[in-house]
Amino acid sequence: MTRDPLLLAVDQGTSATKALLVDGAGRVVATASAPLDVAHPRPGWVEQSPEAIWASVVRAVGACLAGQDPARVAGVGLSSQRESCLLWERATGRPLGPMLGWQDRRTADARAELLAAGVGPEVRAATGLPLDPMFSALKAGWLLDHHDPERVRSRRGELCLGTVDSWLLWRLGGGAGHGAHLVEVGNASRTQLLNVHTREWDERLLDLFRVPRAVLPRVTASTGPFPPVRGLPPLLDGTPVAAVLGDSHAALLAHGVRAPGSVKVTYGTGSSVMGLIDAPAQAEGSPLCLTVAWDDGAPAYALEGNIRSSGATLRWLAGLFGTDEATLAARAAADSGGVHLVPAFGGLAAPWWDNDATGVVSGLTFATGLPELARAALESIAFQVEDLVAGFDTVGRRIDTLLADGGATSNGTLMRLQADTSGRTVRRPHAGNLSALGAAHLAGRALGLTTPERLAAARGPEDVYRPQCPEPERARRVAAWHDAVARARLRPEPAPGPHRPGGQ
Repeated sequence: MTRDPLLLAVDQGTSATKALLVDGAGRVVATASAPLDVAHPRPGWVEQSPEAIWASVVRAVGACLAGQDPARVAGVGLSSQRESCLLWERATGRPLGPMLGWQDRRTADARAELLAAGVGPEVRAATGLPLDPMFSALKAGWLLDHHDPERVRSRRGELCLGTVDSWLLWRLGGGAGHGAHLVEVGNASRTQLLNVHTREWDERLLDLFRVPRAVLPRVTASTGPFPPVRGLPPLLDGTPVAAVLGDSHAALLAHGVRAPGSVKVTYGTGSSVMGLIDAPAQAEGSPLCLTVAWDDGAPAYALEGNIRSSGATLRWLAGLFGTDEATLAARAAADSGGVHLVPAFGGLAAPWWDNDATGVVSGLTFATGLPELARAALESIAFQVEDLVAGFDTVGRRIDTLLADGGATSNGTLMRLQADTSGRTVRRPHAGNLSALGAAHLAGRALGLTTPERLAAARGPEDVYRPQCPEPERARRVAAWHDAVARARLRPEPAPGPHRPGGQ
């Protein structure tokens, strides 16, 4: 084995933390993973333990470095889930309550109040994001209301509020007494507290969401500077943290996207469709979100659409029938028999942004069984992705190719279904863990260990799925899906009752 320097990539996701050792050419030397639990204490609530997240990082890093010389690790790249939010004490590092996950919907009423006050357009203009519980700002307000209602400790600087990358940078730097309170700019752009144009915390937004500036981290570029690692054996103290990215942003970079024109789709618990744009002004009027993809000396902007439930839909349906996702997908019929599953478990995100939408299964007949439902669940992923990709067509030239990554891409049926549903070519690289690889690639570039050209030359093989469905049939299927979405978004009039006008 070569004794060249290695890069350690840590990808902290919703269901697991993964660690990869990568050499300067982008080849993976070792991998490890540590699973994570997600709690749903009430309908619409999604929580994780901050300490369990850190423990999963420790386990994954330890397992990945087992049998390796830690002195060869030249630097660390970090990618993480993004809009999740937590609060901790600066002096002790003790978390105050759970981390509220990006899927958490407990702040829907607070969002409705702000919309009723008419501030939605103002927030969208400043942040590039629609008012929605998915983003961190409303979660931040909820955490502060429950642990510092008068904001006294926050204004004194006694508390730290942050996203997952903030928490991990704090812990990687040594924690209480040593850790620095930082947030990478791409992650910060998903909080709805950052002005996406100035890339600074926005005083008007802080007032709207009642978040004191003193509780927030300092915004940094994607390549830092970050404090070096301290107290994460077997990694040596002083190992530099060279790059930090949001998971979807890191996957885009790992696909080799450096300019507008390509769109990647990450298939995970939810899904992200993201592509670079030339300038923020291109986002005006789009149903997609404007975000900072990364800043490695200059900011790169992207449009993104998010799906709240894709892999989670398969997990839910598999649990309902006492099986697992792989078995469920294997049993899917070749045709859904007219069945549609609209997975609006907590409303619908882009392009609809409808928090009141309800989950719907339509088209049921006595012939419907598990195979048809499984097929409808797979189709719901492909249809939702296409709804987002179509949004990119409106801001530039038509997107002809989708770059696919994430765990669900191992399902060839889904990839074929995506190509036929979208009428676009789908390219699936054989390399997995693209979020981790993207963080490693940026870290390697920041440390001078590699170049984009070298990484591009080392890119491995891929599977290519070209659309085979005739256009009239594709259009008919998409229209039927939109009919099902309309049912999920229907607002029926209340039925007359004994105490309503017209009741008996």
